[in-house]
Amino acid sequence: MKDTDIKSGASSNHHSGRAPYIHKVGKPPKENLLKEISATVKETFFSDDPLRSLKDQPKSKKFFLGLQAIFPILSWAKDYSLTKFKGDLIAGLTIASLCIPQDIGYSKLAYLPPQYGLYTSFVPPLVYAFMGSSRDIAIGPVAVVSLLLGDLLQAEIDPKNAIAYRRLAFTATFFAGFTQFALGFFRLGFLVDFLSHAAIVGFMGGAAITIALQQLKGLFGIKEFTKKTDIVSVLRSVFTTAHHGWNWKTIVIGVSFLTFLLLAKYMGKRNEKYFWVPAIAPMISVVVSTFCVFITHANKDGVAIVNRIDKGINPPSLDEIHFTGEYVVKGFRIGCVAGIIALTEAIAIGRTFAAMKEYQLDGNKEMVALGTMNIVGSMTSCYVATGSFSRSAVNYMAGCHTAVSNIVMSIVVLLTLELITPLFKYTPNAILASIIIAAVVSLIDINAALLIWKIDKFDFLACLGAFFGVVFIGVEMGLLIAVGLSFFKILLQVMRPGTAILGKLPRTTVYRNVQQYPDATKIPGVLIVRVDSAIYFSNANYIKERILRWLTEEEEKLKENNLPTIQHLIVEMSPVTDIDTSGIHALEELFRTLQKRDIQLALANPGPIVIDKLHESKFADVVGESNIFLTVADAVHTFSPRISDEA
Repeated sequence: MKDTDIKSGASSNHHSGRAPYIHKVGKPPKENLLKEISATVKETFFSDDPLRSLKDQPKSKKFFLGLQAIFPILSWAKDYSLTKFKGDLIAGLTIASLCIPQDIGYSKLAYLPPQYGLYTSFVPPLVYAFMGSSRDIAIGPVAVVSLLLGDLLQAEIDPKNAIAYRRLAFTATFFAGFTQFALGFFRLGFLVDFLSHAAIVGFMGGAAITIALQQLKGLFGIKEFTKKTDIVSVLRSVFTTAHHGWNWKTIVIGVSFLTFLLLAKYMGKRNEKYFWVPAIAPMISVVVSTFCVFITHANKDGVAIVNRIDKGINPPSLDEIHFTGEYVVKGFRIGCVAGIIALTEAIAIGRTFAAMKEYQLDGNKEMVALGTMNIVGSMTSCYVATGSFSRSAVNYMAGCHTAVSNIVMSIVVLLTLELITPLFKYTPNAILASIIIAAVVSLIDINAALLIWKIDKFDFLACLGAFFGVVFIGVEMGLLIAVGLSFFKILLQVMRPGTAILGKLPRTTVYRNVQQYPDATKIPGVLIVRVDSAIYFSNANYIKERILRWLTEEEEKLKENNLPTIQHLIVEMSPVTDIDTSGIHALEELFRTLQKRDIQLALANPGPIVIDKLHESKFADVVGESNIFLTVADAVHTFSPRISDEA
């Protein structure tokens, strides 16, 4: 009833010289079944009301607004100015200087030739600039997704079989984009939220350690190295080659420039005015180290170099994607996993910067944009692209205004592919390794892990489980552990919801948890229990048994102290948002058990959905309308008027 909340204020008011008015719990009007289903579907899949901008608009405008919804660039392009372009130009050039050396390194994580990293920073950012709604996110290959993709691909095909490996990579990228697009188009973005923040922190931290350890091959100049990603295999591979496989010149180059990159990163972190220092440090490292190797011919002394990056823009690759045959299922499985991780990272980054600039980000539109760019990317020799946190942070601090910064970056990458890729021939692999290590250090978020420990110990266990799963078993298993622990926590909270005994706060008619408020007093002869979740088949029996256990424990305490026994049990149902048939059966069993013990059951403040189901099941008649109250205070006043009047 619409006025229930207004009238409820009277339920605890005291009138001079007479008992307070007790309002009955209202039964909501019966809704049409079709309308009820429609409202549920709308709230589940269209909670943001995506078509609200089209209401009461002429057909011509509806068409244009529809285009704007698909291509957000149309909505902000009309207000674009030279001032905004200056900011986007500077930001685009800055992130380009960061992405080019990173892309060459990240492609190695995916066991792909270096040009494929550059391809992935050319086409996908252009597609995203037209379809994405984030103004700050910088698109391209990222370390975690590159590692994950490489790990899953090389488990199916040896990277030495270059053509077959590349085809499976493009197939996986296509299905990663398809998965992302489908989640957004069918409004299923909420599924991504099942991967908890704690699990993501642990997974990212573990992946960062794994990536850094893998780079020891390039940093130490080791030629024979394990393909496994677990820490034991990697360290065994490193130390078994210590006496004959390490190259001292490579180590000097790698460690020197790694130190430089970490100092640059520290400088940028200490003072935001110097954000450009860590942004251009990788390019400076590449230029200087390449020049040094070229003039000293260090490559002849065992310093491994890039050797060759194919010149030219992305070749078409549609004909290389598997749409039939045995590799379709494998590509789909790998693509789904990589696509969801890429999606989770991009949405998290986009929301972070949207909150900082105070604008709204439509998660489902983002998924469609990311999916489209990866589908197009798979057809233009790209592998899975997503938002990069380090580049997006630089983009934000460099003063970007719109996605034009991604277009500027793409143009710079295009010029690099067309003009200067041969100059990277003498770039030492040790530099790429040091750039990757410096980039992934920021993925280890110790402060976030400590905060998780302080707030929720179970969340911290999920974080540790994901971290150690990645580090000691492998990336795929670590991801499964992260997802599994996230689901387990949800199941645990649903199956074992909280319950609490309530007491009356002094000088009020408010009833709260006696553990949270030690000065709250219990009412003689009355036990008040609050149930803190919906009551479903998965927890109904537990809730019933937990309430009876509370009752038994209280009666034992009363018996020890020779106090009056419990005569009334009030179940506070404010947090109970819904109840199913199993829940109602559990209440019926509770009612019968209490009857045998001469204890009256009462319900306080059931919500509209709950009270409707109680009436439909006739349980409201069983327990009695007079035993269903709007507030706990009303119930206590009815059962213990003397105590209530002392408030």
